[in-house]
Amino acid sequence: VDVFTPVVDDPYVFGQIAAANSVSDIYAMGGRPLTALSIIAFPIERLSPRIMNRMLQGGIDKLREAGTAVLGGHSIKDKEIKFGFAVTGVVRPDRMTVNSKARPGDLLILTKPVGTGTLSFARQIGRAPARGLAEAERSMTELNRAAAEAMTAARVTTATDITGFGLAGHLSELAVQSGVELEVYGEAIPVFDGVLDLIRDGVISGAVERNREYASAFVRRARGVGEDLETLLYDPQTSGGLLIAVRRSKAPALLSALKRKGVACAAVIGRVTRKGPGRIILKKNA
Repeated sequence: VDVFTPVVDDPYVFGQIAAANSVSDIYAMGGRPLTALSIIAFPIERLSPRIMNRMLQGGIDKLREAGTAVLGGHSIKDKEIKFGFAVTGVVRPDRMTVNSKARPGDLLILTKPVGTGTLSFARQIGRAPARGLAEAERSMTELNRAAAEAMTAARVTTATDITGFGLAGHLSELAVQSGVELEVYGEAIPVFDGVLDLIRDGVISGAVERNREYASAFVRRARGVGEDLETLLYDPQTSGGLLIAVRRSKAPALLSALKRKGVACAAVIGRVTRKGPGRIILKKNA
């Protein structure tokens, strides 16, 4: 179940993002979403019902793309718009990916750029670059289906999707659950246009700070790494990509498969170095 407030102005695009975000958890486990129920909160006395209809249509169209049937849903009157879906899917137990089987030597692949949280906050205060916003909107509406198909075909065992906990939150979960230490290369992380400039200018949302409060205990910044790259790790993502841990020998083939399937921004952002307490060493590059 995933429900959240609008991150873009266009109600149809927001509906698409809400749907793509809701099915992402199932793709992250190597599964296939089957059915969905919509959940919507809307200030019907203040805003036109046509806005709500456009949100629903965007969500239904995106779920149709995912091969997922919308069975119904529930709506409530609220002061603030909230929208999302409860999704049910299936997965083969022998093909299911989890966040606890990363091993030393694995490479870490990220399939979408990060920075949606910073751009969303910058949009609210009139500071967001148009190009970065357009990139983020396209990315947030993209399903993680193609990435999940490539990952499953490669017999990957460890993956997660990147959500509001930010890259650091999910890296730390993977490290702790697997009992490993990770190296992450800040300059290798794909980022939406203008995000690092915004961070350097101090455009940082409260959600970034909340993520920092939790995840910074697991992060060690190597000498020469700027604070902007560490802050990027805490940026909360909406409909983010998959984070995949794959054996080094399988990584080139998986990257090629991802590119063929249109996952153009997929990149190696780090590696699992050794067994140990969950820890993330942030380096500038490999």
